[in-house]
Amino acid sequence: MTTSISRPPAPPPAGTAGASVPTPKRASRAPLDPRLVREVRAARSHVARTTVLGLVQAGCVITTALVIGRLGASLLVDRELPQAAPALLGVLALALAIRALAVLVEQRTAHRAATDAIAQLRSRIVSHAAQLGPRSSAGRGADLTALATTGVENLRPYLVGYVPQLLLSLTVTPLCLLTIGLLDLTSALIALFTLPLVPLFMILVGKLTVGRSERLLADMRTMWAQMLDLVDGLPTLRALGREKGPEKVVRSLGDRHRASTMGSLKYAFLSGMVLELLATLCVALIAVSIGMRLVYGHMDLAPALAVLVLAPEVYQPLRNVGSQYHSSTDGLAAVTAAFEVLDEPVTADGRTEAPDLRTATLALRGVTVASRDGLAPYRAEVTVRPGRVLALTGPSGSGKTTAVHVMLGLLEPAEGRAEVIAADGTAVDVRELRRRSLWDQVALLPQRPVLPAGTIRSVLLSARPGTSEGEVDRAAAATGLDAVVAERGWDADLGRAGAGISLGERQRLALARAMLSPAPLVVLDEPTAHLDGATEQVVLDLIADLRRQGRTVVVIAHRSRLVDIADDVAEVQARHTRDAEHPAGHEHQEVAP
Repeated sequence: MTTSISRPPAPPPAGTAGASVPTPKRASRAPLDPRLVREVRAARSHVARTTVLGLVQAGCVITTALVIGRLGASLLVDRELPQAAPALLGVLALALAIRALAVLVEQRTAHRAATDAIAQLRSRIVSHAAQLGPRSSAGRGADLTALATTGVENLRPYLVGYVPQLLLSLTVTPLCLLTIGLLDLTSALIALFTLPLVPLFMILVGKLTVGRSERLLADMRTMWAQMLDLVDGLPTLRALGREKGPEKVVRSLGDRHRASTMGSLKYAFLSGMVLELLATLCVALIAVSIGMRLVYGHMDLAPALAVLVLAPEVYQPLRNVGSQYHSSTDGLAAVTAAFEVLDEPVTADGRTEAPDLRTATLALRGVTVASRDGLAPYRAEVTVRPGRVLALTGPSGSGKTTAVHVMLGLLEPAEGRAEVIAADGTAVDVRELRRRSLWDQVALLPQRPVLPAGTIRSVLLSARPGTSEGEVDRAAAATGLDAVVAERGWDADLGRAGAGISLGERQRLALARAMLSPAPLVVLDEPTAHLDGATEQVVLDLIADLRRQGRTVVVIAHRSRLVDIADDVAEVQARHTRDAEHPAGHEHQEVAP
């Protein structure tokens, strides 16, 4: 289907209303989100690779400590220089080189993995948000944009800084502790009893910062959402002389975001200082114990030196985990927000290919959709016959656009069904159709046209690749776009959603795309809403031309001239909550003029 003319994805659940930035929630979460590892391939590969590199580093650390202990004891006790043991020096150099290489590989692959994971998660968010359809994503475009851009970027420090250190604490720390136990049980017991103090203080810091990352992410999403809405509406605000008003709101949001960021940094520095001091004291306890036993001759020098080298390595990964704690909370908040969007259900796609809409009939059978004020539409009965023009009428808020969304499989009705009836009379529920096979035959022009970025010429040609220059010129002349081209030129650049031209000019460009589209079904939602009386006649002539081509046209209409040109007229009405005690008998009827 072309939405002037971009194809919509899978339908959302019925009655799902658009929402603003969700309220941040605090839930108990694992340090390494299992869904991120399970569902994002780049993150899963990153975890596996980092675990292997952590084991390599642990082996190198242990080897280095044992060799240094042996060389140091030989030097201090036996008065033998390290040069007397070239094999040990070679092992030491090799261990240090392998560890340095492992650290280098870990850092380089971590950045690449973070970029890939963010790209995969961002792609899933955008794709899923599109599959939710127009009803579910209404009013959330700026928020979802903020989440898919700045929001998921919080995963970068999480994957690059926090996750590798967390995995090192699960590989290097226990292996080094086991080696210390084999060399000196007393030092191992001291480390074993002092080691839990590090995560204990991390928990205390976490209690102080509970919910801070969620609030920081929510503030950021709110600020970006309002900024994007402000930028989109700035031409209208300037036309009304109100462009100076929203700056106070933006400044307030920026100040709140700045305060949240500085608060997070304050706790990050505080936690880092506390953990550094704690780890230093723990290592000092082991060093004092070893020193006293060396003085009294209760311990050999070689294992003592090896334990002194290994002791800092036991605490170092946990110290790094604590210093990266703020990255973990920001990253987990971003993951939670992303999967909240991905968890929103979408209707499963069907398996049946859609019939040819050049000869097929579309119908709504008692379709009812829940809305905020009641039911709109309520028990709609609409039939769209091939090659004819249908005007869909009704009061504002009666659910005309919603009825079209149900007909095209974009929305799940609360009651009733939408059917596509083939030329041989076989009726198939829209929910059983493969949506893409239906949408490829539809050109949809909403009230606010959705246009790709590019020049006027490229935007038109994208509606039907391979279109000749003559056909493009005829489409422009038929829709009044030729006046825009004469003023701006074919190569005038359009920004996002057609920025750079007025709403009426976007409407003409979208109409020209609809005319060029080969789709047998054209849906026009209030096509004259942003046009003057003279240009309205262009739309009427376009509809007549589409009918002569044998194409089916559905027009959502308020103006009488659109209704007068139609072959069939269908009226839909709503049943609001206040009318529940006095239901109408036949709110929807279809008549032929």
